[in-house]
Amino acid sequence: MTTPAPASSRRPLWARVPVISHLRQSIGLQRGMLIVGLVLTGLFLLTALLAPALAPYGFAQLRGPDGAFGATQPPSAEHLLGTTQGGYDVLSRLIWGSRTALLVIVVAVVASILIGVALGLISGYFGGWLDRVLVVIADAIYAFPSLLLAIVLAIVISGGQSSMWGGILAAALSITVIFIPQYLRVTRAEVIRIKSEAFVESARVVGASHARIMIRHVLRNSTRTLPLILTLNASEAILTLAGLGFLGFGIEPTAAAEWGYDLNKAVADVSSGVWWTAVFPGTAIVLVVLGLTLVGESLNDLSDPRLRKRAVGAEPVEDLLDPAHATQEASA
Repeated sequence: MTTPAPASSRRPLWARVPVISHLRQSIGLQRGMLIVGLVLTGLFLLTALLAPALAPYGFAQLRGPDGAFGATQPPSAEHLLGTTQGGYDVLSRLIWGSRTALLVIVVAVVASILIGVALGLISGYFGGWLDRVLVVIADAIYAFPSLLLAIVLAIVISGGQSSMWGGILAAALSITVIFIPQYLRVTRAEVIRIKSEAFVESARVVGASHARIMIRHVLRNSTRTLPLILTLNASEAILTLAGLGFLGFGIEPTAAAEWGYDLNKAVADVSSGVWWTAVFPGTAIVLVVLGLTLVGESLNDLSDPRLRKRAVGAEPVEDLLDPAHATQEASA
């Protein structure tokens, strides 16, 4: 009698993609939260990638075919979300600002993952005094306020008034330094657990080098939880960039569009009854951060077997959704 293959191996490849597999496992409110988060995040990504095609004007454009736009013009057919005090089209800056936010997320998160995972791998695998030193440094950095570090770096890099890439690097570098300890600690904990497994000991016995064991056996099994941290860190990156711009250390409006800068300039408009210059950038920040947070929290819940049970019964939702599971239960 042949042993049936595991249920997960019979599912198609697309069904095992992390986000899709988590969506199949979710039910009820949990599924609703994940879908809302994915929709908001997808809209943000599409807007950022298609900004040149979606934006009616350039982010620093002040004139159209009919002349100057005019300052603080209310929403109309020509300017759907109105214009700012500086005469910029609010909708265009909103769309272009999504691209700036995406660039900061990509630079910060990629750099944090590369450095944090490498340090966590080395720290957890070799241990000893090197492990203790790295953990102490990580704890000290993690306690430092990210926004304060962003302000310092903005001043050092560009004197406080940034070009597009100057502002992106100022925000991304500060976020990278703060995020590195998170990836280091998560990777280190997984490496410490995995390096004592039987397959790692077998690799040592056959004479595999430390580099081969670390990369081929330990690293590939110690990074499964990183996507969960990535989504939460992406939302924090947007808030840090917005905070930097709101405090006046962001990107110049002629260099790139940035939501925090637009909010800073809109503070004086609110008392004059000009609401559209503040409401739309603020809403964009809230929706994007909400979408990324919902995705991250939902993935975190679904990755914990204790949190993805049905309200009635104690079987994981993944098993209940699998056809092979139903067949085995019927035959039993």
